[in-house]
Amino acid sequence: MKNNLLSIIVPVYNEEKTLKKIIDKVQKVNLNPIKKEIIIVNDYSSDNTKEVILELKNNYSNIKLIEHKKNLGKGAAIRTGLKNISGDYITIQDGDLEYNPNDFKKLLNPILKGKTEVVYGSRLMGNVKGFNIPSHYYGNKLLSLLTGILYGKKITDMETCYKLFTKKAISKIELKSNKFDIEPEITSKFLKNKEKILELPIDYNCRSFEEGKKITWKDGIIAIYTILKYRFSN
Repeated sequence: MKNNLLSIIVPVYNEEKTLKKIIDKVQKVNLNPIKKEIIIVNDYSSDNTKEVILELKNNYSNIKLIEHKKNLGKGAAIRTGLKNISGDYITIQDGDLEYNPNDFKKLLNPILKGKTEVVYGSRLMGNVKGFNIPSHYYGNKLLSLLTGILYGKKITDMETCYKLFTKKAISKIELKSNKFDIEPEITSKFLKNKEKILELPIDYNCRSFEEGKKITWKDGIIAIYTILKYRFSN
């Protein structure tokens, strides 16, 4: 029997300017009867992110803080979060304001109805907006196309942060990535495991590099390598 708890993993590195705003937004989302726990993994931030998290913990009782003793990367932070979840439903929330937590309910609904174990929020379905970095837009389309060719499943937005899945589904795969390659690794292993990935359109507001965007073209090259690697090996 499911425990009606959504574990929201928030990997953060130097997000002092946006973290409070996004956590407040997450807390305001009503998922009744599903409750929320928020697991913030501080990846050795060098700004005042920790102080912001401690303030949030004082305001909300459902927040867990886990700290890395050195900067390991987004993938490592997500893997740390997964080791500390209590919920039977899991999603990932970046510490910025690019994604809208109001989409959680939409993404959770098909899983609660038993239609699938994995739902992706696609930024590239329907009326596409929010991409202000063309290289990211076309790079993501290329990665998603490559994923579809190699794994035989059409995916419009393989790199999306908003992946919502069951504990059962994620427990079947072993994640190894420490950096941004965690995204293609998760998708590759879900598809290799024959999980049905349902995609639904979501809101998206891409931030600029000046605002703290961290992913670069080098991460795209690594993503291609990751997609190929896990197609032909474990």
